[in-house]
Amino acid sequence: MNKKMKTMVKKIQIASFFFLLSFLCNQNLEILFCILSYGIVGLEILKKAIRNLLKGKVLDENFLMAVATIGAFGIGEFQEAVAVMLFYQIGEVFQKYAIESSRKSITELMNIRPDYANLCEGKKITQIDPKKVKIGDILLIKPGEKVPLDGIVIEGTSTLNLQTLTGESIPKKITVQEEILSGSINKEGTLKIKVCKIYQESTAQKILDLVENAMNKKAKAENFICKFAKYYTPIVVVVALFLALIPPIMNKDSFVEWIYRSFSFLVISCPCALVISIPLSFFGGIGACSKRGILVKGSNYIEALAKTEMIVCDKTGTLTEGVFKIQQIEQIKASKEQILKYAAYAEFFSTHPIATFIKNAYEETIDQSKIEDVKEIAGKGIIAKIEGKNICVGNDKWMEEQNIPFEKREKTAIYIACNKELLGVIKISDTIKKDAYKAIEQFKKNSIKVFLLTGDKKEVSQKVAKQLQIDAYYAELLPQDKVRITEELLKEKSPKRTLLFVGDGMNDAPVLALADVGIAMGGVGSDAAIEAADVVIMDDQVSKVMQAISISKKTMQIVKQNIFLALFVKGIVLFLSAFGLTTMWLSVFADVGVSILAIINALRILIFQKKGR
Repeated sequence: MNKKMKTMVKKIQIASFFFLLSFLCNQNLEILFCILSYGIVGLEILKKAIRNLLKGKVLDENFLMAVATIGAFGIGEFQEAVAVMLFYQIGEVFQKYAIESSRKSITELMNIRPDYANLCEGKKITQIDPKKVKIGDILLIKPGEKVPLDGIVIEGTSTLNLQTLTGESIPKKITVQEEILSGSINKEGTLKIKVCKIYQESTAQKILDLVENAMNKKAKAENFICKFAKYYTPIVVVVALFLALIPPIMNKDSFVEWIYRSFSFLVISCPCALVISIPLSFFGGIGACSKRGILVKGSNYIEALAKTEMIVCDKTGTLTEGVFKIQQIEQIKASKEQILKYAAYAEFFSTHPIATFIKNAYEETIDQSKIEDVKEIAGKGIIAKIEGKNICVGNDKWMEEQNIPFEKREKTAIYIACNKELLGVIKISDTIKKDAYKAIEQFKKNSIKVFLLTGDKKEVSQKVAKQLQIDAYYAELLPQDKVRITEELLKEKSPKRTLLFVGDGMNDAPVLALADVGIAMGGVGSDAAIEAADVVIMDDQVSKVMQAISISKKTMQIVKQNIFLALFVKGIVLFLSAFGLTTMWLSVFADVGVSILAIINALRILIFQKKGR
């Protein structure tokens, strides 16, 4: 609990003491204690009402509370006036506590922001602002320190705590030549790293920007509540004025009685329960996802995830490990070494997972000066001039397009040709993630249809689809084919339901943007994933997609409950108060009581979070 909240709790305690004393004294002391109690908890609300009035914000909750309570004082209902303000402030404390609890998981994520960087300049170590570090600088990371910027380990071995990035508690071992990400924590050995990204482009900063902007994208339910409050409150104020003036004039009744009814009506009308609890529910949902390493870019995506009907998956790096093995290098007109060399040189500038694998498999230093005129066609291959020779590397479609004679292989194969002549074939294999079996099983249990879209060969894709029991698969696709099929599936889904696309975020940007919700797997270190996707899973566990859906469903369930609770109770009490069948005490419950109940209900998403469902 922060200092401001503690002060407010003390004020409530003191005000409550004077309020209770007012019931034990004569009339004069009763009025005195009520004024003291009201001043302690109500003065701040009166100031806010005046400030907002001067700014043109007339019909907010502060205005309603101020008018209703001052009016109650005016007609001699001192204790009821204090009760309204006192319970309203208790509701405010509950609200602030709930928001603080919801923010906690996101605040923990914010701890990935580095405080300093240890810059190595020869034997001299200088502690500087991470924003001043340049690409190529050498940094020292001591045990227990946060990694300030993305880089490559050039000296030392250690284990890293990646929990704030991925939600995983198991430390990761790291050694020389491995990539290290900002925001992770060095647990054991001393490391030296070579910086490869400036502060603004680092993983930690991108994640922080994403989370800080998440609440800017509001769900339909939130937008509805904002519009509802905008029109609802003025209407209620007009009705309250009508109640205070028209009936006593027409029927020659007591003005005091009808003014009392109108003030009760104003107290009830305050839409606090909706305005507070609905955004709070969504904020809690985003926090629960963040705790698990699932970054949701806005509450509108929480709403969309809850309506999931179809999931379209990429294969490589999503359902399979994306860690390839060379099964065979088939020699035709070159040695194995030469085939691998030409493949690695041609793929040097590509970011495709297979390209990365081939470059790592080559193990030799690549001389960039030998590479010229590189042209890459997504989903097919690359053509480049290497050492003056026209090298063509890619799949069977690419060979056909380049009019290079070859025999088609059944397994995943990379064909390497030089000057229109096939040199050899690299046959590679990939393995299905253990986590993928669990994920598909969960999707099926929740009646979610699963489709596989991949550029890989039909035989390989069919085997993966069969093993995972996927509903349907589409193989040997180019990026434009994936877009076309996704468009067709979007037409097939039920109205107001959602289609998710789950990919590695590297080569699927068009489909990530096209789907109702684009989810990027393996988001750590992938700029394309963080930029293109609506949801980023900070490790490669596809089963976390179901966790995100479950949290979203729970969040929407709570949102609907709060809307129903607030409208139902307020509707009944508003109706009763118009006919003089309620007191201001019941009005207080209809406003503050319902607000507190709605806030407590919204906090259930945090219990859901802690149980890890």
